[in-house]
Amino acid sequence: MKIGPENNRASLRRRWGVPLGVATGVAAMSVGAVAVSGIGDAKPLIAGPAGNPTSAAASPSPGTTHGSTSAGAGSASSSARASSAPDAFSITSGTTTPIDAGTVAKILASCLGSDASRFHAVVAVHAPIASQDGDGVVIAVDSADQYVQCESKGDKGNSPDSPPMFINNRLWGTGHVIEYFDSIREPAGKGQYLMLGAGHYTSDVAKITISYGDNPKQYPAVMAGGAFVYAAALSTDYPGPHYVGPSPYVHAYNASGAEIYNQKKDPQFTGKQ
Repeated sequence: MKIGPENNRASLRRRWGVPLGVATGVAAMSVGAVAVSGIGDAKPLIAGPAGNPTSAAASPSPGTTHGSTSAGAGSASSSARASSAPDAFSITSGTTTPIDAGTVAKILASCLGSDASRFHAVVAVHAPIASQDGDGVVIAVDSADQYVQCESKGDKGNSPDSPPMFINNRLWGTGHVIEYFDSIREPAGKGQYLMLGAGHYTSDVAKITISYGDNPKQYPAVMAGGAFVYAAALSTDYPGPHYVGPSPYVHAYNASGAEIYNQKKDPQFTGKQ
């Protein structure tokens, strides 16, 4: 089930934000376009300083964790327990690991078809848990700053968008620093769920973290080439067909460590536009 942009609550599948344009065409990407770590260079970049992934050693503010390694892996965090039932949950892992270049090429080729050669992967990571349909994600961009998000399962890729290309080389509205790609929550075994999402950001953003539901704990996002990805393993004692689970919330920080964006306060999600 895909929920449209007007739906701001987490669901099995949804797209955040305002409608995105689509481009035509789809195919085969050369392995040389991707670094061994699974992250390549997008040109031109709209990433943070120098277009490089942020460092896991940095922390935006006391009591939060943030960052990613140059290999595209987020640092692990201890589980966080939300207090209310039946939506109580734990984030048991926020760790991602890089997808190798050869596998990235196969993912993009199966996801994009003949247009894959136009795209350079900037973030390519395995999630900490696998669902029936996915175990990671690849974000790629072309020379026109046109992004694509391919969910991966092994060396196969797919996109919930048709065609899978976005035309999103700009942010959607005055003052926006974050824009959202697709976000999913999928069952990954009894009481287990894969939480995964992505987006892009302006050069004002140096660090991005993700919090879940009402729990204030923040987990690092992977950042490179103007794109960010988060993935987490969620556990609950109250699984079932009607389990809603927590919404993920994006927080963005500038180079000085000041929070410059909080999704919980974003008018497009609060309805206070």
